[in-house]
Order: sequence, then structure tokens, then C-alpha cells
Amino acid sequence: MIEPHAPARPGTQPPWEGPARLPVRPGTGRFLVLAGVFVCAACGLVYELELVALASYLIGDSVTQASVVLSVMVFAMGIGSLAAKRLRWHAAAGFGAVEAALALIGGCSAMALYAVFAWTGNWGGIWAQGPRCLLVAFSLAIGLLIGAEVPLLMELIQRIRRQDAGGAVADLFAADYVGALVGGLAFPFLLLPFLGQLTGTLLTGTVNVVAGGSLVLGLFRRDLTRRGCWLLVITNLTVLGLLASAAVLVDDFERAARHAIYGKDVRVALQTDVQEVVLTGGDHGRPLDLFLDGRLRVSGSDERRYHEALVDPAMQGPHARVLVLGGGDGLAAAEALRHRGVRRVDIVELDAGVVRLARHDPALSALNDHVYDDPRVHVTTGDAFDRLRAVPPGTYDVVVADLPDPGITASTKLYSQEFYGLARRALTDRGRLVVHAGPVASRRHVFWTVVSTVRAAGLHALPYRVGGRASGYAAGPDRTTGRSRAPGDWGFVLAARGAAPAEPGLESEVRAAERTRVPGLAASTLVHPRY
Repeated sequence: MIEPHAPARPGTQPPWEGPARLPVRPGTGRFLVLAGVFVCAACGLVYELELVALASYLIGDSVTQASVVLSVMVFAMGIGSLAAKRLRWHAAAGFGAVEAALALIGGCSAMALYAVFAWTGNWGGIWAQGPRCLLVAFSLAIGLLIGAEVPLLMELIQRIRRQDAGGAVADLFAADYVGALVGGLAFPFLLLPFLGQLTGTLLTGTVNVVAGGSLVLGLFRRDLTRRGCWLLVITNLTVLGLLASAAVLVDDFERAARHAIYGKDVRVALQTDVQEVVLTGGDHGRPLDLFLDGRLRVSGSDERRYHEALVDPAMQGPHARVLVLGGGDGLAAAEALRHRGVRRVDIVELDAGVVRLARHDPALSALNDHVYDDPRVHVTTGDAFDRLRAVPPGTYDVVVADLPDPGITASTKLYSQEFYGLARRALTDRGRLVVHAGPVASRRHVFWTVVSTVRAAGLHALPYRVGGRASGYAAGPDRTTGRSRAPGDWGFVLAARGAAPAEPGLESEVRAAERTRVPGLAASTLVHPRY
């Protein structure tokens, strides 16, 4: 997106000698330059959004990643604008070179970032920070090139017809901001769902280099030497060839990267409207693992222990009506149905693709005991927070919050005081809430913040810690750099509206959690998240 720059001081000699010799009328030429501004602005914003989205998926914590990308990029745009002042005397050639470089770097940024994450993410040491360093490097490089567009485009538009600096800036900004709007809407609604991040970014680079090259070679080729024209043509064709080759190989690249991340046991891999879903194993005696956006959510080797620890303590009181928030895999609902007296289980899952997989995948449906065939089970696709707001008071005896880790930004509102207040309202007087609060040993601060938040919502909380989890990838916001460093425990919070819950079978688990206590933590709210 174009940033303002100071106009030249009165009396400054322009870097051209007379108007440009254009193959079209000046009005048409001016329109074509503004159209180029529009396209370049759209492409630039797509690069920004792609870096934010991919970094949030690969690294976690979307707020931090967005802040890093945008702040570094805006800073670099200012530096790029200053550096481009040296190219103003050769604005057409400079702009063509900048667009070719921007198309190549921006178009290939997603593949490069994904490759570093896939093949070096488990090396440990300094390599563990490889994706973060590359994210900053791409943000810096793309920002420098976008910033360099500004003075060059200003020179080109003034080259066609001189006008006051204020009018030229207004025209330039109008085209730029409209282009940014189109790029910002195209990324989530067209490129991401229909092409995916890798192909969508490569297509954006292609559009970028075609627009930049066509503008320079079509309108301002007379400003270039014969050698400069051929050099720009060869450069643009080379960039187009590289982007096209990457687009042809992108499916093979994704498969290879996926195998590098998950192993060669990948059986199902799909991109839903919400996230990437990957199933590994589940046949020939191999345990089934379910990954959502690269994070392990279900491990067939220890899922029974996890869901018993999550669900069973909450089922010791009244449990005729059960609400499962998350848990589209059906495993928490299956554990609840093992208790006699359950009349209804409502599941609220954000991703309909996970529900379809849990219904129809042979291995996953066998693991959840074909729970979706039980007439007592009812599933709703939607946001858990919104669903709780619509639940009448005193509807459920048990609420099971089987949700992603609180350290993931998208999940923060589902671990807020407001969320637990809604859950409290949905419970009967003797109802119970149980919350998955992430591993205790490795993220004590997060776990005890959940406990403080549950208590701030007016619930009596009983935190407990269960060990014995199988080694594997982290279930939290960042994947571990090796299986040996994966968390070895789960943390849960059992809560009740009435008297404080006391479970005779949980004494050792409660003591294990208490030994990790972090006192004095404030509750997390929607406007002040603390995870």
C-alpha cells in the first residue's frame, strides 16, 4: 500500500526533459498508469496478508505475527521510498526492475517459508527460529520494494502530464487504496479458498510481473535503451518461467513438505473452510493421529486416557444433558455416552469438515464408536461462543470445553471470563463444567490463568493434572522442535455452580497441579486477553 512522501520543493528541476513520448494519448496513458497502481497495490496487500496467514498457521499467535509483519513492512516501505530517490532519473527502468523483483520474492515467499518450516523445523538449535527469521526477511524485502514504487510511480505519472503535486498524490492514493481494498477482499474470499496459499501467491506474483512489465514496455519503452528493453523482457520472462514452474510443481511440493512434517504415513489431507486437516495412520495396526493446522489434536495411542480424564469427572453429578464445545471428532461425546442416564449430547463444532471426517472416515469413526449414528447426538456447526449466547439458562447438566489450546489467538475468546460466564448461565444449579487448559509443566502461566478466569466467572474451580501422555507433537500454539520436548501431561479445570467439586479419585491429580501453582494471576477477558 502506498505511503505518503513529501513533494519536491518549489523550483526543483524535474528529472526528465519534456513530456514522455507515448504510443497513446496522454489521458489514456495516465489512466493506464493509475490502473498499474491499482494492480500493484492489490498484489502488495496480498503478499502482506499471505505472510500473516501462513505465519499464524506455522508459528502460531496471529496477533504477534500480524504485528511483526505489518510493522516491519511499513518501516521497510519508508526506507524503500528513500532509496528509490536515486532511481528517479530512470523511473521507467527502475519501476520495471522493482516489479520483477517484487513478483519473484512475493510470489515465492509462501513456498520458501513453508519449506523452511517443513524441512528445518525439527532440527532444533538456531534452526528452530528459521521460520521467524525468514518471516522478518520477507517482510523487510517486500516492504522495501513496495515502498520503492511510490516515488517511481509519481515520476511516471508526472512524466505524462505535469500537474500540481497535491493532485498527483490524490490520484495516486485513490488508485492505490481501491487496489488495496480489492486485494484485501480477494485473498480471503477467492485466492485462499479456491487456490490455497501457495498457488494463490504464485498467481499474484504472475499478475504483478505482467502488470509492471506491460506498463513499462507498453508506455515508456522509448525511455529505455534498446539493451534496457531486452534486459527487462528477459528478466520478466525469467520471473514468469520460475513462477510457472513453481505452480506446476506445487502439488508435489506440498506432498513432500507434508511428509517432512507428519511423516510418510499421511492418509488424508484436506483444506476446509477453517483449517488444514491431516489424518495419519489408522490402518495396518498404526495408531491414528489427527492434526488441525499442523497441531496434534487426537493421538490414537493416548486419546482414551485424555478423554476419560476430561469427561469422566464432570459426569459424576447429574448428566442427562451434555454440551460438548469443540470435539467435532466425536471422541468426547463417545466418552460421555458411556455413562448411563445420558439422554442428549449436543456438539458444537466450528469446522464442518472435521465432522464429515469423523462420520465417514473408517478409522476415525471406529475410534469414536460411530457416535454420530447415535440418535442422542446432535451436532451444530458454528462458533462455541455464539452458541453459548443463544443457550437458555439452566439447559445443561454438563458442559465439556474440548477446545484448542488457549495460547492460540483464535481460541483466546473461548478461554475468557465472558465465555465462562455464558457457560455458567447454561448450567443447571448442580451442573458442572470441565475445561481442557493445555499442558501444565511447560505452560504453567497459561494453565493457572485459565483457573483464575474460571473462578472470576463465579464458578468453583478444581484444577488437576494428568500425566502419561504419549510423546509426539505439541498440542499448543507452537509445534515442538522434537518429540523429546513434547509436553508429557494435560491440564484440566473442573468447575461447578454450586459447591466446590470434590472428586475422591482425583486427589493425586489435584496435588500434582497444586505443586505448579502460579499465584496472583489476573483473569483473561475479551478486551484484555492474558494468554
